[in-house]
Amino acid sequence: MHLFNRIKFTTPESVEIEFTLAGIGSRALVLMIDYLILAFTLVILALIWSFIFQQITDLGVSIFGSNFGLWLIAISLLSFFFIYTGYFVLFETLWQGQTPGKRIAKIRVMRDDGRPVGLQQSALRALLRPLDESLFIGAFLITFSNREKRLGDLAAETIVIRAETVDKSSSLTISEAAKSFHIQLQRIANLSSLLHDNFAIIREYLLRRNGMSTKAKIALSLKLTQQVQSIINLEILPGNIASDIFLEAVYLAYQNSEL
Repeated sequence: MHLFNRIKFTTPESVEIEFTLAGIGSRALVLMIDYLILAFTLVILALIWSFIFQQITDLGVSIFGSNFGLWLIAISLLSFFFIYTGYFVLFETLWQGQTPGKRIAKIRVMRDDGRPVGLQQSALRALLRPLDESLFIGAFLITFSNREKRLGDLAAETIVIRAETVDKSSSLTISEAAKSFHIQLQRIANLSSLLHDNFAIIREYLLRRNGMSTKAKIALSLKLTQQVQSIINLEILPGNIASDIFLEAVYLAYQNSEL
């Protein structure tokens, strides 16, 4: 069992990031919380559906025949399956790899290359979840694999990490110069071209730059600045804007564009 197993990787933008993997204990707690929420939701929906079922069954049988009740049962089972899978897909896609349970336990799902999960990865993980839970296959793989992956993680190429590895409140600081420049940046740059994945890399750099050497920090900020300039079609930085100030301004401008 690999307790507090850490993983380090370099993103396509050459940002080196290290995370602590979420172990079997925290993932079991998350599953319990999410299943309690799901169970409560499904019970409420089942009560509503049973009331509707009673109201329309007699009418439906008289119009569509004796098989109408079986069709309603099939529809209800499919609905419950879509709610079950949709719960994980919806939250992980919209909450950057977190469900309510993961948010409480402070863990999240991300891609193997450090990027946020998308609809495809969340859907694969959700569809393979029943298989993972059969005969505790997923728990066995998480416990004894180096990267603590279940079948869904292997298929979707994702990992589950502890979200509290970075103290965001103390590490992410925005300078006054960036706060002023980001307003101008929104007018002169095409921020709509900046994808969520690009923003996530900028954010990770801003969070972790204080732990880098001066040489590595300068080289990486320049490289990220050049890449972001290319994406948002900004050929020349106005004035004497430093790379770090520019990236901070992009961070603020992108956030405002999402509101």
